[in-house]
Amino acid sequence: MTSTYSLTRRATLAGAAATLAVGSVPAIARKRVRQPNILYIMADDLGYADLSCYGRRDFETPVLDKLAAEGLRFTNAYANSAVCTATRVGLITGRYQYRLPVGLEEPLAYRPNIGLPPSHPTLPSLLAKAGYRTSLIGKWHLGSLPDFDPIKSGYQSFWGIRSGGVDYYTHATSNGQPDLWDGPTPVDKAGYLTDLLADRAIAEIRQASSAKAPWFMSLHFTAPHWPWEGPDDASESARIAGLKDPKALFHFDGGSAAIYAAMVRRLDYQIGRVLEALKANGAEQDTIVVFTSDNGGERFSDTWPFSGRKTELLEGGLRIPAIVRWPGVTMASTISDAQIISMDWLPTFLAAAGAAPDPAFPSDGEDITAALSGRALPGRTLFWRYKNHAQRAARRGNLKYLKIGGNEFLFDVVADPLERANLKDRQPEAFTSLKKAWEDWNARMLPLDAQSYTHGFGPGELADHFNPEL
Repeated sequence: MTSTYSLTRRATLAGAAATLAVGSVPAIARKRVRQPNILYIMADDLGYADLSCYGRRDFETPVLDKLAAEGLRFTNAYANSAVCTATRVGLITGRYQYRLPVGLEEPLAYRPNIGLPPSHPTLPSLLAKAGYRTSLIGKWHLGSLPDFDPIKSGYQSFWGIRSGGVDYYTHATSNGQPDLWDGPTPVDKAGYLTDLLADRAIAEIRQASSAKAPWFMSLHFTAPHWPWEGPDDASESARIAGLKDPKALFHFDGGSAAIYAAMVRRLDYQIGRVLEALKANGAEQDTIVVFTSDNGGERFSDTWPFSGRKTELLEGGLRIPAIVRWPGVTMASTISDAQIISMDWLPTFLAAAGAAPDPAFPSDGEDITAALSGRALPGRTLFWRYKNHAQRAARRGNLKYLKIGGNEFLFDVVADPLERANLKDRQPEAFTSLKKAWEDWNARMLPLDAQSYTHGFGPGELADHFNPEL
């Protein structure tokens, strides 16, 4: 049975209501007369403990805390990858990203001929076939025009950015080119990007709520991805633009804990406006709301009680917040330790809509509705790989196999979430079994691509990644 899960010094949750046992299955609040709307909200590079309901100590996120108090919060939610493009491939296809060339990009950066094939069934295309109105607002990062486009992959409307990251004020990429779009049309609109995306989402909710069809919205914010610019940092945006340096947008010379806090608080505030729009338009009780992140945290994130960050298969690079409010299914103020992953959302949402994956492209994820209603999920093994430092990982139950930089480990990530005590010699059979399972799984995936890009941090960028051999 799924149970509550406490995390050492994070056990006291700021502002959270008393936790209820998740073993009780809630009664359906009322008879459904239509397929539920689905609002999937994804932050970019948000760390596991970057919300106060997950333990952030130096600022609060009251909107998302309230959402967690109204629904369910996962403590063992994983991203499909430790970087954005690869996770987004897993999310939209419901399959391990390593089945597609674009999923081998970590992230997609310099190869315009690589992207999500329009012929591949996707979450939005399958929902559209089931009668849903579909929209993407925010970040795409699955290929560039003319060959790859959200509209070609099942979204009926798109408003946002196509690349991996832009300035919050100029909306320009690292090469200085503007990257804000309304479908195929470039958009020249002043404003802080987090605010603009929320404005567009609210407008879409108004329009969709007046129609008879159910709707699915992917609201993919760029916050709190670099550059480190809060809602009052237009001058920093101007400074970065004035440098005329493609590397400036990565912002290794900027940022602070206070700026990061301002970015996350603004994200929280704008999500609040979107959720209020649901209520104002009479859609609150008919809408599944999910909030999560595309991968683990980056430079200013809090990933406690885990080590590691974005681009690393340590828990801090993979473990993400995940909050679900589904009226009639989730119970208020519940916590689940079920192990879920990004690609589970496709079969879960399709089941909610009365639809199914394309039989020619079966999902590697699972329908997690049982966990949402407080029941146990069947045991399974989750797998990852990451090209930088030849990383490998697999989790089964409490145990995790990890290989990084040629070194191999076996961790009990429940008893030892910091991944410090290597159990591979104390539990050799478990180590061998998980390693063999990873190798068998990997043999069914595409091989590594020598030309694919992979991102990672080094000692020249982050001081805590010093090279002891220097």
